[in-house]
Amino acid sequence: MKFKAFLTQDGVNLLDKRFLPSLDKIGRTCHLYLTKTHAIFLHNLLNGDGVQSIAQFNKDFLFRDYRISSNNDDRIAFVIDVALLHRALHSALTIQSQSQVQIKLVKKLPAGSTNPAPYLTFETKGLKSAVVQDVPISKPLSRAEVLQLQEALDSAQGLPQTLVQVPDLAQLQNLVDRLKNVGDILTVAITQYGDLHLHVSTSLITVGSEFRKLRVLGVHADAPPGDQNLSAPTRTDMAIQRGEALSVQVSMKHLAKSLQCHLAKPDCAFYGIAAQGACLTMIFQFFIPGTRVTNKSISFHCRLPVLDTGS
Repeated sequence: MKFKAFLTQDGVNLLDKRFLPSLDKIGRTCHLYLTKTHAIFLHNLLNGDGVQSIAQFNKDFLFRDYRISSNNDDRIAFVIDVALLHRALHSALTIQSQSQVQIKLVKKLPAGSTNPAPYLTFETKGLKSAVVQDVPISKPLSRAEVLQLQEALDSAQGLPQTLVQVPDLAQLQNLVDRLKNVGDILTVAITQYGDLHLHVSTSLITVGSEFRKLRVLGVHADAPPGDQNLSAPTRTDMAIQRGEALSVQVSMKHLAKSLQCHLAKPDCAFYGIAAQGACLTMIFQFFIPGTRVTNKSISFHCRLPVLDTGS
C-alpha cells in the first residue's frame, strides 16, 4: 500500500483557507478516501449519525506526480483528524513559496513504542533545509471496509428531484441563529414552485421565514394562481397534497453545523429533499474563478438526517 504526491499551490490554498476550516466545523475526524482519480473527505458515511458531508476533488486539482497503489484496486482510506491535517497544511503553506510540499503515507515508530504506526507525512524541501511533519492516521481500512465506504458513497450521490437555490448563506445563517433560540427542531418545506419554508414551532409560538420564487433545478411546476393570497402554511400544505412539495423535520443543531459549509466559500447553494423525505440535501457549487462556469474538479454536498418524515 503506497501513496505519495506533490501538492499544487491551488490545492494547498483551497484546502487551507476554505475547505479544511469548513470540514473541521462539521466534525473533528473524517475519512480521507484516495482513489486513482479523486481525493475525497467523508463525514459520517459509515455510522449514519449526524451530518453527512462529501467533499470530492479531482486528483489533478490537488496534486501532481500522484502515485497510489494498493491491493484494493488502488484505493486507500483511513480516518484522520481534520484539525491536525489543517495545522500541518497551513505550516507547509507558510514556507511553500520557495519549496515543494510532498505528501505520502509512511509507517514510523512513535516515541516510546515498539509498534510502527501509520502517518500522513508532509515533507517541505527548500534549497538548504527540509521540514517534515507527521499527521497520525488510523490503520488503513480493510478491503471489506473500503467496499462498504464505496457503497455508502455511491448511495449518497443521488439527487433530490427538485432543488432550489437558497439565498445568501450568511443571510440564512442569521435566520437560523434567531430560530435556534426558539426551538431545537426545524421544519423545512420545499416546493416545485421554487419556495423554501423554514419554521420552528413550540406550544406557544411558531416562528419562521419563507423564500419565494427561487431558482429551481430538476422537477418544476407553476404555482396555481389562486394560491397567491393564501398564507404560507396553507400554500405549503396544499402543495404537499398535490404532490408538488415535500416537508421534513431536522435537528436545528445539524442545520447550524451544515451551514458552516459557507466557510468553503461556495458560489451558490441548492437545497432539496430526497424521495419519501429520506434526508435534507445541500449541494454547494463552485465556479472556475472569473467565470460562471461550474468547476467540475470540485464537488461538495451535505445530507442531514430527518427526525420525522414530515408530510
